[in-house]
Amino acid sequence: MNLVDDIPPIRGRRGRPRRKPKALYGDRQYGTPRNRKGLKERGIEDHLARQRTPHGSGLGKIRYVVERSLAWVGQARRLKIRYDKLPSIHRAFHFLQLARICCTILQRDFC
Repeated sequence: MNLVDDIPPIRGRRGRPRRKPKALYGDRQYGTPRNRKGLKERGIEDHLARQRTPHGSGLGKIRYVVERSLAWVGQARRLKIRYDKLPSIHRAFHFLQLARICCTILQRDFC
């Protein structure tokens, strides 16, 4: 719950920034009654997989999208093996790879 409490303000529309997410997704490791109770007290909808239940909760659909996207970013050789000493340069190459992915998707959709 400390991690949830330390989430920085979420920027969005005008007005006061949200201090907490609307929903939280997680696997069976986080699906304890204590975590569920903590999220409920904070007004956060939980989508945590239940412990001691068979697989097939549906969380894999969302998790797949995230893991696939991270794999796309990691395809760049320069990001797999960190050659850069400065974090700012490494981060810049992350942004460059993200832009490359966006261009590839846009070209695929418009052709």
